[in-house]
Amino acid sequence: MVKKSQEYIVKIDTLNHQAQGIARIDGFVVFVDNVLIDEVAKIKIEEVKKEYAKANLVEILEKNPYRKEPECPYYYLCGGCHLMHAKYQHQLKLKKLLVEDAFRRIGKLSPRINDVIGMENPFRYRNKTALPVGGDYKKPQIGFYRKMTHDIVDIDYCLIQHEFCDDVIKGMKDLIQKHKIEVYDEKKHKGVLRHIVVRNSFAFDEMMIILVCTKVPENLETIKKDILNNFSKIKSLYLNLNPKRTNVILGDEDILIWGSSTIKDRIGNLTFEISPKSFFQVNSMQTEVLYSQVVKYLRNIDAEIVFDVYSGIGTISMFIAPFCKKVYTIEIVEDAVEDAKKSSKNNGISNIEFICGRAEIEIPKLLKNGIIPQAVILDPPRSGCEKELLESLIEHKIPNIIYVSCNPSTLARDSSILFSNGYEILEVQPVDMFPQTFHVECVVLMTNVKNK
Repeated sequence: MVKKSQEYIVKIDTLNHQAQGIARIDGFVVFVDNVLIDEVAKIKIEEVKKEYAKANLVEILEKNPYRKEPECPYYYLCGGCHLMHAKYQHQLKLKKLLVEDAFRRIGKLSPRINDVIGMENPFRYRNKTALPVGGDYKKPQIGFYRKMTHDIVDIDYCLIQHEFCDDVIKGMKDLIQKHKIEVYDEKKHKGVLRHIVVRNSFAFDEMMIILVCTKVPENLETIKKDILNNFSKIKSLYLNLNPKRTNVILGDEDILIWGSSTIKDRIGNLTFEISPKSFFQVNSMQTEVLYSQVVKYLRNIDAEIVFDVYSGIGTISMFIAPFCKKVYTIEIVEDAVEDAKKSSKNNGISNIEFICGRAEIEIPKLLKNGIIPQAVILDPPRSGCEKELLESLIEHKIPNIIYVSCNPSTLARDSSILFSNGYEILEVQPVDMFPQTFHVECVVLMTNVKNK
């Protein structure tokens, strides 16, 4: 019987979907962070459940040859990255294994999965971050949460964020002290400043700062002046009000304090307007790689009419528009649809029709009006597609589906449903949008063979 606080020597068999090592002690499964496959490690049991245990790494006794020292001094404390102890080319191989495992274990499928497309420089790629604020105004903490907790790891910089983010971390600590800004205490639900959200543009060197507060700070005007003096690249400064006792970062109300209501960024030769709540891929450089794969699949199936579902601010739609006769975007968030319309006009794109509504309702309407797509693009949130949407696609015998997903588990689940209803998975192309983490994006091409 595995006992809490007991030390054991184990061999790591494989990794799970969160890049945790899986070892077995007399057949009992134990999860261990910061290890690699085939390593022998001394571990200490931290928690014992009915079917598994969690352990902390004490010492690596036999190293995997692809192990390296993490570049970040906060790596073993912070929960933001998970694979920085592995050489980058090995990270890509591990991510392919994670995708294969999800399809095999969850989807009961074994499709063709290509090698993961990586980055030349797998650091400093993120264009957005949400920084929790803790401590008090005398000694503020700004950083990221320790893994599986809401304890803040105080940092001075982050190697996967844009360099502008480092300036904000250091500068805002000084401003909190100077202006005695009351820091939010999550447990007591007291205080003012909860999070600092930073959005950066790699293409235009622009920055948006969003102060997430429970209420308007009393000295907001003087805080604003110091922020403008401290951060030369700032183009947009917002106050977001979130008075609720919740883990959701942003509240409902955005107040523009200074500057432009949006910042701009670019994918390929397209420019997009980004507002505080706009969904925009966090890795601008790899997004072009990702969307180029979507274009490749569309051209392979010669798609003239395309539906883009969960279209957000229309990034995919505008990227594929030159290669299609007509694109119909379907998005439920009204603000995102308005942002998409503005960006489409600014980019001189005229062959997109923007629809605000639920896909399972809007798709039948389009089909009833005789608008038949050669392909539907799905780019859902991590939770995957709504069951009703998949049923609608199956019912109306959509010939081709291109599924873009940031979660292999829900991708495999939804792919299995489509496979069981006549769709063949032609290819899975993983793209590394999130180096140093276990996250991986995939583009999947499926075709309806049952109704051909």
